[in-house]
Amino acid sequence: MIEPVLAASGVELRYEGASAPVLAGFDLALEPGEVVAILGPSGVGKSSLLRVLGGLQAPSAGTVLMGGEALRDVNPRVAIAFQDPCLLPWLSLEANVAFGLDFKRQPRLSREERQGRVDAAITEVGLAHARRLHPSALSGGMAQRTALARCLARKPQVLLLDEPFGALDEVTRAEMQDLLLKVVADFGTAALLVTHDIDEALLLADRVLLLGGAPARQIGEWTVSLPKPRQDYVAELGEMRIDILQILRHAVRRH
Repeated sequence: MIEPVLAASGVELRYEGASAPVLAGFDLALEPGEVVAILGPSGVGKSSLLRVLGGLQAPSAGTVLMGGEALRDVNPRVAIAFQDPCLLPWLSLEANVAFGLDFKRQPRLSREERQGRVDAAITEVGLAHARRLHPSALSGGMAQRTALARCLARKPQVLLLDEPFGALDEVTRAEMQDLLLKVVADFGTAALLVTHDIDEALLLADRVLLLGGAPARQIGEWTVSLPKPRQDYVAELGEMRIDILQILRHAVRRH
C-alpha cells in the first residue's frame, strides 16, 4: 500500500463563538502523483478546509499528517495557489517566482541552487521569454502560470489549489488545466484542487470528493479511472456529472 503524502483524519473546523462546526468528520489520504478534486456548493467550507490542510489554520479536532508527521504549521513541502495570483507588482516575473525561497521555513539553498529552481520552474510553465516582465504586462493566464511556477520552485510534495482557474476565459482555462496535468506528470506532485466546476473536476482528477450539509462533510466520492486527457470521453463523464448533480441538488434541498 502506498503511503499517503498528506492524510487527514476526523478533521473538524469550528470558529470561535460558533454553536456548531462548519466542517466535521473529514478524512483524506492523498497519494504521491494523485489529483483529487473537492466539489461543493458556495459557502460549504471548501476554502476553509484547504487552509487547514495547508497548515494555515489549525483544525478544531482531528489530525492532519504530512509525510506521517503532524502538520502544525505551514510546511515547505506544501505549496498553495489561489484564484488571485498574488504577484508583487514591483517585482519582475522571475523575482516573483523566487519570492519566499529564502524565508525562514524554507530549506537553506545556495544562490546557485535557488536560481536553478527558479529557472526550472519558469521553463516548466513556458514563460522563459517573459521572465523580465512585471505583472502589469502579463495576461491573466501568464499571471496564473507565474503563480504556479512560484509554487513549483519550492519543489512541493503537495500542491493545494483554491479555484486557481476560475477567473480565466475558457481557452486560457483549458491551457492551465493541461499545464496542471503536465506538472503533476513531470514532478510527481500530489494535487488537491478545490473547484465549483464539475466538468473541470472530472477532466483533471483521479478522485472527486463532494462536500455538503451543515456542518459540511463528505457526501460523495467518485474514482475517475479514464485515461488523460479525457475530452473525448463525453458519455462516461456525462454519467458521472449527472450523478454528482443529483446528489448535490438533494443535499442543497435538505439544507
